[in-house]
Amino acid sequence: MNLDGRIALVTGASRGIGRAIAETYADAGADVALLARDADALAETAAIVEATGQRALVLPCDVTDAAAVQAAVAGAVEGLGPPDVVVNNAGGNSFSMPLSGMRFSGWEKTLRLNLDSVVHVCQAVLPHMLERRTGSIINVSSVAGLQGAPLMSHYGAAKAAVISLTQSLALETAWAGIRVNALVPGWVETDLTDFLRVSDETEQGALARVPMARWGQVSEIAQPALFLASDASSFMTGQVLVVDGGLSAMP
Repeated sequence: MNLDGRIALVTGASRGIGRAIAETYADAGADVALLARDADALAETAAIVEATGQRALVLPCDVTDAAAVQAAVAGAVEGLGPPDVVVNNAGGNSFSMPLSGMRFSGWEKTLRLNLDSVVHVCQAVLPHMLERRTGSIINVSSVAGLQGAPLMSHYGAAKAAVISLTQSLALETAWAGIRVNALVPGWVETDLTDFLRVSDETEQGALARVPMARWGQVSEIAQPALFLASDASSFMTGQVLVVDGGLSAMP
């Protein structure tokens, strides 16, 4: 599982899972283009990547903006070369609410961040991959997209759509040697899940249905992401790799 000589592009690379994936890819030999909105946080990730001896390119970008994504990908190609691996990791959820009381603007914002951003990035990188007849695209979904997500229907719907998009795109591009897979984390200890650790009661409630009875660590998501990027998964496309401590297996 090495990425020697390859170029990776990771969105949401300023923190959490995205930062861990960028570092893991660099450790495996890849140069990494880093996309997120926070330039200062991206610079911190870049320093981690460069400490491994690999090149890092900071590309501040709002992935919900199609034109900004096109410009960032063009910058990555100019600065590092066409990407061999693309990780659509940017996403998140900022609120919980029953659908009956949800403002549609909140629904739209969540889908723009978690679904439209994936489309923007794929449309920007695919011409380069199709021309070279190679590439691995990894779309980060969530266990919320595998089953009902009460009070988070907006987030669950977006992440379920990411899985469907992944499988459709895999079928569209397999002829060209491009692999497209979904990586599905469960509850992972990042600042995005801090709200579930505000009290022992809240945390215990979140972990009650996780058979392994603990939070996942970002490194435990980054290693499967390395598998999907590398030749170790060379005959794998259109698949959904779930890394959730057994949560989705619960009845």
